[in-house]
Amino acid sequence: MRRFVIVILAVSLVVAGLVSWFASNDPDGLERVAEDSGFHGMADDPAVEVMPDYTVPGLDGFLSNALAGIAGVLTTFAVVWLAGKVIVRRKNLYRR
Repeated sequence: MRRFVIVILAVSLVVAGLVSWFASNDPDGLERVAEDSGFHGMADDPAVEVMPDYTVPGLDGFLSNALAGIAGVLTTFAVVWLAGKVIVRRKNLYRR
């Protein structure tokens, strides 16, 4: 099982790093509808932007997008892994 998780994580990191090369600069569906409807600029800016527009601040181009994708995969993996640990621990507590 551990080997499977490591392989899936490695594949996910490679895909996140490489597929970002093909990311479009065009707006996504919701952003496009907001532009077409005329309310795109009405939203407040977020108080904190860790990676605005899926980029790493201070870097440009492909490297910025690739690192943002990799950071997203690692963050998601960490949250799911920790949640799994908590669930297993609680499940074991109730068995006693």
